[in-house]
Amino acid sequence: MENLSEKEIRRALLILIGVTTIIRIIVASSLELSVDEVYYWTYALYPDWSHFDHPPMVGLVIQLFSLDLFFDNEFFLRLGGIVFSIFNTLIIYSIGKSLLTQQSGIRNSLTGLYAALLFNGSVYCSVLAGNFIIPDTPQLLFWLLSLKYLIQVLPKKEIDRKASFTFLLACFFIGLAILSKYHGVFIWVGVGLYVLFYNRKWLTTPAFYLGMVLSALFVIPIVVWNIQNDWISFTFHGERVANQLRFRPDYLFTELFGQVAYNNPVNYVIIVISLIAAYKNKLLIDKDYLKILLLNGLPIWIVFTSFSFFRQTLPHWTGPAFTPLILIAAVYLGAKTEKLKLRKAQLLFPKQIKASIFLLYGLLLIAVVFINYYPGTIGKTEKVSKYGDTDFTLDMFGWKQIKSGFEKIVKRDIENNEMPLNAPIISPKYFPGTEIDYYVARPLGKKVFLLGSLNNIHKYAWINKKRGSLHEGEDVYMISTSNWYKDPFEYYENNFNQILPSDTIEIKRSGKLAYYAFIYKLKGYKGNFSNPLDD
Repeated sequence: MENLSEKEIRRALLILIGVTTIIRIIVASSLELSVDEVYYWTYALYPDWSHFDHPPMVGLVIQLFSLDLFFDNEFFLRLGGIVFSIFNTLIIYSIGKSLLTQQSGIRNSLTGLYAALLFNGSVYCSVLAGNFIIPDTPQLLFWLLSLKYLIQVLPKKEIDRKASFTFLLACFFIGLAILSKYHGVFIWVGVGLYVLFYNRKWLTTPAFYLGMVLSALFVIPIVVWNIQNDWISFTFHGERVANQLRFRPDYLFTELFGQVAYNNPVNYVIIVISLIAAYKNKLLIDKDYLKILLLNGLPIWIVFTSFSFFRQTLPHWTGPAFTPLILIAAVYLGAKTEKLKLRKAQLLFPKQIKASIFLLYGLLLIAVVFINYYPGTIGKTEKVSKYGDTDFTLDMFGWKQIKSGFEKIVKRDIENNEMPLNAPIISPKYFPGTEIDYYVARPLGKKVFLLGSLNNIHKYAWINKKRGSLHEGEDVYMISTSNWYKDPFEYYENNFNQILPSDTIEIKRSGKLAYYAFIYKLKGYKGNFSNPLDD
């Protein structure tokens, strides 16, 4: 290790940032938007104090990096995630450098590098929140920034002006994390537990309470919007996580399996081993820092993993829990490599981390090729109406083909006076309604209305009103894809005078049929579909 220099470690960090950024750019430019991403595009299209599902930050990030949708394509909508990933890597490197009990320049920097490598090997940190645009994208940045300053200041026994300012800075970023996603409140849970059990000195300082107020200020937009909308966000999320008091081992298994997959199996194993080493007091990590890291991650992990005993959960809900655990794993790897006589290349990129990185980015690039070029479908092929169903790779493929085919149909219908020039498009659910809105209606200058329950249409209950809603007697189109088939007769038979099957568009991948898009004409809207907000 003596022969390793700070310059070489920094060069390895820059190589990591450069290579991963290039890969993210390729991915962001090569794939159509996912269901969730295109839904969050509506947050930027119709900004508000808050939204039905989440706080407003993800929409603000999209507006910022797309110049308020002036550059309205996949790359610019995802650009925030790419840029934030660069900052995230630098931040976690900085945190990792500060964790050891014995301050030694090379050893500290190497621990920081390992933290950055493990972070970029995590599916959640590097891909879901790092390559795509979801609420976790800004939340992860602000979570890391708050953690960086909390580690610096929470253990202090002498709380002077500088410490108070650093704590307020951490609280500022906690507020931004909450404004990104409600899960940000768990940072305060960790702070409160640490202060209560390990450093009650903070309870005697004005800075602690000012910090609480500062973080709470960022909740004001969320509260204002919910007051205006009968606390609908909290009702929605309460229903998502409310216990049904019936043990579901399948839900628990899915959650735990998802946690392993989302954090990369190699990373997960290293994290588990490092936690065992920490429990046995075998890590050269500052004990106060270890407590802060554990309390920063474990509360959110315990809560949502517990929910999975009774309720279906999503693995990325526990994603932030593994970020501080990655730092503990970096300390473990640093101690392990120090005991071995390794060459510089092996020190900079240990085989465990190389396995993690190659596994993630190899699979990511394979996924891009598979999604765009796999011939046909890996889904169902028995029924026309279900052709391509269960093929998850089609979630981000084919919408540009649908737009081209639908454009020809609209042009023909207008020429034959079969449909009005500005006939809108309807859909019963936000998936695939948002894809239809973004990829089909937007470039053709058409409106999309989602007619369904609030749980099915989400923010579109508000968007429908902003767009003027449907008028009695209107004729509309409906697009239903075979991989997500929605039967217009099932949903709208009582709302229109006539439902006419019109055309079928074949969506091909590498020359083979992948799925169908069915075009329907719905004639004479009866005006009897009420907006869920009016019920």
